Amino acid sequence: MSKYIGTISRGIKTPIIQEGDDIVKIVVDSVVEASENSGFDLNDRDIVGITEAVIARAQGNYITTEQLAVDIKNKFPGGEIGLIFPITSRNRFAVCLKGIAMGVKKITLMLSYPSDEVGNRLVPHEKLEKSNVNPYSDVLNEKQFREAFGYNKHFFTGVDYVEYYKNVIQEAGAEAEIIFANNPAAILQYNKNVLCADIHTRKRTKQCLLNNGAKTVYTLDELMNKPINGSGYNAEYGILGSNLSTEDKLKLFPINCEKIVKDIQSSFKEKTGKNIEVMIYGDGALKDPVEHIWELADPVVSPAYTEGLEGVPNEIKIKYLADNDFSNLSGEELKNAITDRIKNKSSNLKGDRTSLGTTPRKLTDLLGSLCDLTSGSGDKGTPVVLIQGYFDNYAT
Repeated sequence: MSKYIGTISRGIKTPIIQEGDDIVKIVVDSVVEASENSGFDLNDRDIVGITEAVIARAQGNYITTEQLAVDIKNKFPGGEIGLIFPITSRNRFAVCLKGIAMGVKKITLMLSYPSDEVGNRLVPHEKLEKSNVNPYSDVLNEKQFREAFGYNKHFFTGVDYVEYYKNVIQEAGAEAEIIFANNPAAILQYNKNVLCADIHTRKRTKQCLLNNGAKTVYTLDELMNKPINGSGYNAEYGILGSNLSTEDKLKLFPINCEKIVKDIQSSFKEKTGKNIEVMIYGDGALKDPVEHIWELADPVVSPAYTEGLEGVPNEIKIKYLADNDFSNLSGEELKNAITDRIKNKSSNLKGDRTSLGTTPRKLTDLLGSLCDLTSGSGDKGTPVVLIQGYFDNYAT
């Protein structure tokens, strides 16, 4: 790679991937053909990312709302549940909610406010600030919520999710009661059998409920963690990471991911002779600066990756060196001094002043975000991403 070019991220087009396809062969062939047709070489420590969606499609890892309803009936035989802290999303939760409602007679739905876990707003902050409502302590019913805040449509989707989720529950044949609170234990005044629908805080939420006298508590990763009537499943994540396939069908997070990344890496080695790192990615860990929505609706950014992607960056801040240690140098002397410092840096810079301002996040979280931005979520047709030069630095 030219010394004038750093990291490159390329979206790789593939065939439309269907159930039963050989995902290993498709990924490797698509990357190799792209390199040959576009005139770039593959190198050791290149990174290939594959979106989780096409892995799950190839596996046929789907469930229906009817199958989800069976699991709900098995876990909550009483027929009435408290359902707390779902994110407000047509793609991510509406079909889940439909299947859950098909399995019960009544749902007391508790929504967090002013925003859900990933930042989708039920209430504009300016309305909350003008009200006499304290979201940390106040529990509101639907009438009180409407009196305080009225009807509010999502900034991007134009949906009033309070009304929308209520309709989903009722159309599935269940009674719906909606309350608003941020303390998990508030639901126990309505029902002691609870389904926690939050993603990243689910373990803490479940423990809080059990500590406060809940009778039965499940989280979304405990639903559909085994096949039901020939369904797909995910033993680790359940219906976390699922999204809409049809109005009655959900695509789950993929399974057997560790084997897939290792098989793809081995196939690249056999076909190209290169040691290429491989990861599966879902949502990038991104936050929208306008509406403050955190895009990570999946339980993790990357459910599986090869060994070379373990860890966090170990980088020196070049501008810190230029402004401090080598502030008296310029030109070739400055370049050589910084290059030499980078070549001889410690293998663990944690706490070192020269790493101040670098990004000590997991490599796979950073790379997954880059992959997600490169591949997009719509019609780009590039579910595979090739990243080159990521491990290069100024001294390479």
